[in-house]
Amino acid sequence: MLDAEVAIVGAGAAGLSLAHRLARTAPGTRTPSVVLVDAPPGPLRPPRRTWCFWEAGAGRFDAAVTATWRQLRVRAPSGREIDGDIEPLRYKMIRSDDFEHLVARDLAGSTAVRRLEAAVETVEDVPGGALVHLRDTTGGARFLRARWVFDSRPPGSLPAARTTLLQHFHGWFVRTARPVFDPWTADLMDFRTPQPADGLSFGYVLPVGRREALVEYTEFSPCPLTADGYEAAVRHYAEDVLRLGALRVLSTETGVIPMTDAPMPRRVGASVFRIGAAGGATRPSTGYTFAGIQRQTSAVAAALHRGRVPVPPPAHSARARAMDAVLLRALAGGRADGPALFARLFARVPMRRLLRFLDGRTRLYEDLAVGLHAPVGPMLRSALELPTLPRRPFDGP
Repeated sequence: MLDAEVAIVGAGAAGLSLAHRLARTAPGTRTPSVVLVDAPPGPLRPPRRTWCFWEAGAGRFDAAVTATWRQLRVRAPSGREIDGDIEPLRYKMIRSDDFEHLVARDLAGSTAVRRLEAAVETVEDVPGGALVHLRDTTGGARFLRARWVFDSRPPGSLPAARTTLLQHFHGWFVRTARPVFDPWTADLMDFRTPQPADGLSFGYVLPVGRREALVEYTEFSPCPLTADGYEAAVRHYAEDVLRLGALRVLSTETGVIPMTDAPMPRRVGASVFRIGAAGGATRPSTGYTFAGIQRQTSAVAAALHRGRVPVPPPAHSARARAMDAVLLRALAGGRADGPALFARLFARVPMRRLLRFLDGRTRLYEDLAVGLHAPVGPMLRSALELPTLPRRPFDGP
């Protein structure tokens, strides 16, 4: 039987972020004992990913950042370019391997955090804490008792919702034969892609040099594509839209992010909590998760350092979630033309303000000002419809 004050289940972005914050303590604060449970190599481990976010100035994980951009660009379906300087913000990209190496290096110097490789079978409340049932790398049963457990694993199913779309994507890290990229500008949304019958699609280009970039195809729609469908979509975007010419694919990434107005429970037992995407860190209207994870894990770590009950806070305000519910309903119901809506917002709202809005950091009057640039009729009809809609389980793709 292992014992710790804190057990963190899963070593993805949320689990590693919380462990990193608990390994570093400020003077005058207490240091809890922590066990970070990482799944053995195989299907239970999170796939390699790229995480993007924006922030001002130096950040906690800058040593793992692959590239940053001050200039962002959105392309309307017509090809019209909408450029914005987001100073003092920077759009930052972190690859999960680099993030893991940074956190592992810092954890290696900590006496507070131990790492354990095992598969978690169940987590149950017990008097005075919780018990984590494990299966180690030899197949043997083990148990970990903790006062608090933070579970970052994807939930087995999504809670009932009025609207659920999927953000699903496939990207290539490419090296081109000729210098075709502008390393100072990231293409955030390029709507010159063929649009699906339901939802919307766009391209995404994050250059890390004149000849290297992440080139990605993304859809917001009810169902993912097949593997062949993703390959065809990225190839069309790279060859026919961007006209990159001869290139070599260095690596790929694929993912599916639920975009839902379902309430994501953060406390699932007296001593058991969910963090990360499982705990509502994903912004429903955009799929961005990394910044929400940092807000959530920072608050949890602060509570633990002060000896308080460490309930993870909502990563996004109630007002932000309400606005997201309206947008998702308008997109899912076909009332709003997604590419036209986003292109219009980026064209009419200063990009710094729009990024702050997407991060939930704007005030009410700023939210209203942004909302006036959205199609009022479709949004109003969607808002009026929401209270009448039942919440239904998501059946999956």
